[in-house]
Amino acid sequence: MQTIGVIGGSGLYDMPGIADVERVRLTTPFGDPSDEFVCGSLAGARLIFLPRHGRGHRLLPSEVNFRANIFGMKQLGAEWIIAVGAVGSLREDVVPGQLLVPHQLIDRTVRRPSTFFGNGIVVHVAFADPFCPVLSAGLVDAAGRLGVTVHPRGTYICMEGPQFSTRAESHLYRQWGADVIGMTNLQEAKLAREAEICFATLALVSDYDCWHETEADVAIADVLRILNDNLTTAQRVIGAAAPQLPGARTCACATALAQAIITDRALIPETVKRDLGILIGKYV
Repeated sequence: MQTIGVIGGSGLYDMPGIADVERVRLTTPFGDPSDEFVCGSLAGARLIFLPRHGRGHRLLPSEVNFRANIFGMKQLGAEWIIAVGAVGSLREDVVPGQLLVPHQLIDRTVRRPSTFFGNGIVVHVAFADPFCPVLSAGLVDAAGRLGVTVHPRGTYICMEGPQFSTRAESHLYRQWGADVIGMTNLQEAKLAREAEICFATLALVSDYDCWHETEADVAIADVLRILNDNLTTAQRVIGAAAPQLPGARTCACATALAQAIITDRALIPETVKRDLGILIGKYV
């Protein structure tokens, strides 16, 4: 049975057809995840849901314990993670209300831990292509089959927040060639790669940030409205994609650590081997 993690809003797990629902609370070497995990089954797949900001949206993007969230998904057996979230559009043709599945990332965060490693172990994973091509294609295909407008590629720029962009920043990011802007997916993608979990984003376009001359500047009320409007669409896409994923993973995500651990194995501290065993055990 496929095990697929879904990180997003707290309403995502209220999907039609979800069976055998249970709630799991756990801790990790990196502290507690954002909330308890909601596990269930759908069409032969096991789904694990986690509200990124906690139920009731209690955590700022910079306060989310991304390491605990991804490590917890690994502990629960997730091999795939679909991240769902609102983004602002930096392109005229990426219209609020549509979906985008990005293929690239630009990091503009400054305050967030983005690796499981250090403290006696050095690891350098490849990150040229930060999203899993297999999972991304599965989301695009599922949206297409459902008749949902989806952009199959795009560059996601991840900002620190919690404030939205200045107008100067918004125009700068457009000059860089970025397509959408958000506040959460960079750390999730990096950590999922280190955990050898396939990762893709289903981005819900909510606004035009603040660069557009004729559209209103981004406001949180608009973001929340679009998110609520698109919740059912996101559920349908996930439900259609989940049973179509391959039974065996052959992409590079599944073996990202194979050549990435630089430290002499004999010098890795025993405490690190113990705490990170679920990540590095098969290599050390």
